[in-house]
Amino acid sequence: MPRSPHHPHVARGLLAATALSLVITGVQAASAVADEAPTTPPMVSAGFYDPPAELPEADGALVRTEPLPLALSLPSIGGQRLPGTATRLMYKTTDSTGKPAAVTGAYIEPAAQWRGEGPRPVVAVAPGTMGQGDSCSASMGLERPISLNGDSVSVGYEDIAIYRLLAEGAAVVVTDYVGLGTTDRLHTYVNRIDGGHAVLDAVRAARSLPGTSITPDSRVALYGYSQGGGATGSAAELQPTYAPDVPLAGAYVGAPPANLTEVIGGIDGSALVGALGWSLNGFIQANPDLRPIADKYLNEDGKAALEDLSTSCIGDGIARYAFGRSSQWTSTGQTLGEVVEAEPAVRKVLDDQLIGTHEPATAVRVATGVQDDIVPHEQARQLAVDWCDAGGDVTYAPVQLPDLGKGLLTNHLAPLLTDQGAAISWLTDRLNGTPADSNCNTLPEQP
Repeated sequence: MPRSPHHPHVARGLLAATALSLVITGVQAASAVADEAPTTPPMVSAGFYDPPAELPEADGALVRTEPLPLALSLPSIGGQRLPGTATRLMYKTTDSTGKPAAVTGAYIEPAAQWRGEGPRPVVAVAPGTMGQGDSCSASMGLERPISLNGDSVSVGYEDIAIYRLLAEGAAVVVTDYVGLGTTDRLHTYVNRIDGGHAVLDAVRAARSLPGTSITPDSRVALYGYSQGGGATGSAAELQPTYAPDVPLAGAYVGAPPANLTEVIGGIDGSALVGALGWSLNGFIQANPDLRPIADKYLNEDGKAALEDLSTSCIGDGIARYAFGRSSQWTSTGQTLGEVVEAEPAVRKVLDDQLIGTHEPATAVRVATGVQDDIVPHEQARQLAVDWCDAGGDVTYAPVQLPDLGKGLLTNHLAPLLTDQGAAISWLTDRLNGTPADSNCNTLPEQP
């Protein structure tokens, strides 16, 4: 007799097939032509992404919710669709300036059963780089994995990891971060405090959502790669002081931009040089004292690039700016890295973003491709060393791959997929209550 889709192996196979289709779709999107007709807009209630004038006092408090139709779902015999039922969220957080901020995201209640120890756990997913335009958010990517809004191309590539986590029976809550999706401010890209707070408050929001199967005793884990790895790493450091009510079982910290000064050098001149503009836009918004310095150095091309990037997603950011140099944006011909060195106020802002200065509050798995030149491997590995020195429970996992091309993003993106299964298995073990095996004592002297 054929197995029902309710059988766990069949359900996981169906979800794996769906995830594979996402990979193929993402590759197709990368080659989309700019004049391709835009898709129909997402099915979002009018004004959902517009924050109200007043926000709740409590961090993580829900502001509003609505059903979120998943673009890729499969029917099951029992009537519930795979991978589950999604809800669009808006919740309150506190930003790096101490002010309240509205953040959007999504919660997905999985169709698959949790067969591990204890009640169904929840995993907070911190997305990788999506861009800075409001249409780039990960919650919108769940509804429309490829979105063409005029000449802006967004790709919901995090859907792959999300579906794999749902296949394990874990609930998933995804944050859009501060300003990505909401219409009241720019996204504060790679801001350590904003990212860590948004991740932790996403868990609080998921817990307060009615009608879910997670409980106050549900274990919590964090998953993030690249920008998301920085956010989960920050959340692991901030949890004891910011969210002691959200105890963590484990955190996957993939390819984290832990030292932004070093990351600038890796990104400049690469396919992802547009990320420098997203960073600068966000830090100027959070630190208005930087505006006069930016005005001092940026030429007309630089100012135009920052304005354009403020509404761009990763697809068009790459298409328009790949392999340019930030020196083309300055009136002095200096790179942004050289400007950082020349301006103590800018250097202090970046120094304050350093991850690795506090012991993580949970077991962490730091994974980084040894050939990664975009978010340089050496600074990610140093984060693991710093956490080990601070007494952290650290699993350092260098991803051994050949050099797939400098500056092309391939050295950065390949480990995202090749290590993803191991990362999710490691997180699942933590959610089952299995202690992690730290390898701090055997961390090699060389990468």
